[in-house]
Amino acid sequence: MRSLLIVMLATVALRAENINALVLEQIRTMPAGGGYATSAAAHDALASSVRVDAAGARILAERATPSYCSGATYIVFLKTLGALQRSGSLKLNRAQWAALAPAKLADGVGVWGRWNANGPGTPRLFYELGLGHNFDSLAEARPGDFAKLFWTTEVGRDERGHSVIFLGLETNDGVENVRFWSSNKPGGYGEKSVPRKKIAQAIFSRLESPNELSRLDILPHRDPYLASLLSRRSSFAEARRMSGIP
Repeated sequence: MRSLLIVMLATVALRAENINALVLEQIRTMPAGGGYATSAAAHDALASSVRVDAAGARILAERATPSYCSGATYIVFLKTLGALQRSGSLKLNRAQWAALAPAKLADGVGVWGRWNANGPGTPRLFYELGLGHNFDSLAEARPGDFAKLFWTTEVGRDERGHSVIFLGLETNDGVENVRFWSSNKPGGYGEKSVPRKKIAQAIFSRLESPNELSRLDILPHRDPYLASLLSRRSSFAEARRMSGIP
């Protein structure tokens, strides 16, 4: 009975918590700058920033430099999970944390291989595990939402995209801009603001049910859809469908 009560209280605490605000809090703990690169050295730096032990995971973000966009947003995702676990709102064991570590995984393989994939990597992960809901309406976006921005209408092999955390809308010299945080060219970690018209399409993912990560063992080792996007063209309609967007 006591253990059931503890689980119930943790669930209530998680529902009452503003997870988006917690995401924004983790951004404030991140280093600034550090340079942008998509090299093997940058991935090795990302991998070295996450250390899993019996207590969970230690995330040393300052080690992950130079950085790139998906790695930057993934570190904030992991830091958010760590904060939830320390508050008692989330319980992940050592094996689950190990599965979350950004190892050398091909696109579509494991958790990190999904997040880092072409196309709707993060939305696909959220949809598969039920971590939160995905949507493509900028009007619905809130600061602290994860987002995949597409600079063109291409999805997959020929896409040009950016993994970011949405910070809000602003007007600069009469032009509506989208402000976000990520690792951006050329400086690395930091905020950036771009005219809304430069974003061809976007999918947002809101973290709402992180406890669903306890079901990591049901996640197929490889997602054939995401894995295929290295070599084939997709469409935004397909990306929406594979992200569970009506």
